[in-house]
Amino acid sequence: MHLLAAQPGGPVDAGQAVDLGQSPADIVVLSAADTELACLAAAQSRLGPDAPSLRLANLMQLAHPLSVDLYVEQVASQAKLVIVRLLGGTGYWPYGVEQLAAHVPNLALLPGDDNPDPDLAERSSLPPAVLHRLWRYLAEGGIDNAEQALRYAADLTGRSSEWREPAPLLRAGLYWPGESDPDLDAIRQHWRGEAVAPVVFYRALVQAGQTEPVDSLVEALAVNGLNPLPIYVPSLKDRTAQALIAELVEETSPSVVLNATAFAVGSAGSPTSPVLSAPRGGVGRNGDDVSAPSPPLWGGEDR
Repeated sequence: MHLLAAQPGGPVDAGQAVDLGQSPADIVVLSAADTELACLAAAQSRLGPDAPSLRLANLMQLAHPLSVDLYVEQVASQAKLVIVRLLGGTGYWPYGVEQLAAHVPNLALLPGDDNPDPDLAERSSLPPAVLHRLWRYLAEGGIDNAEQALRYAADLTGRSSEWREPAPLLRAGLYWPGESDPDLDAIRQHWRGEAVAPVVFYRALVQAGQTEPVDSLVEALAVNGLNPLPIYVPSLKDRTAQALIAELVEETSPSVVLNATAFAVGSAGSPTSPVLSAPRGGVGRNGDDVSAPSPPLWGGEDR
């Protein structure tokens, strides 16, 4: 059979075997979510040159049995720890699970969503408490949890490493570039002048550690004399998000609100939400749900 070299970011035909061309590493993480892999790659850069080596691969590139055999032989079987995030359970990738379980001494098979999967836990080789902690790091998401997941993984491989327990990510909350869980008082320390500009964006960006566009917008607003107030939400239809935005609007009296989500708060024929009628700007109502695609992370906007 002809074997192709995988093209980064390109589609892979399930009927075609590919060689990912990766060399062995201490830790291997497989996931079907590119956003999750990108977050782990960013977290690895925080750890410095002495951190265990890391290989990341998308499960969708390992659809063909020969691709699995090659990857297990050349990479996974030589790793000190292999972590797999598998949405859909064993049935989604049965041959891969079978081969990893047979050839990888330290294997963590984790659910790709928020629901426990006893079958994956049974096929793993690590204790339940270890599996649960690794799962929580990745299920909560965010660059800080990704960093702690890699620190904990390093500890599991025999590298003494300080790590913290997984930190829950609020359903809706405040954000500031480079800071963990800032409150309003902490954000106010960065402000100059009077004009406040809340920036409402998807929580999925924080989960995936892909906040660069928000960081750039915050910087640009500050340069132009506005006080940015970044707020992440799962959806503008979420009641927790609505309550938080209403509270912050009342407390800060913003001059303008920038909405970077793609959904309207209200539905056709429904009363206007108090959040939408805030004085001095506020979040504008778009009318009907525009049904725009949500970010490609663990089910989209409701995570």
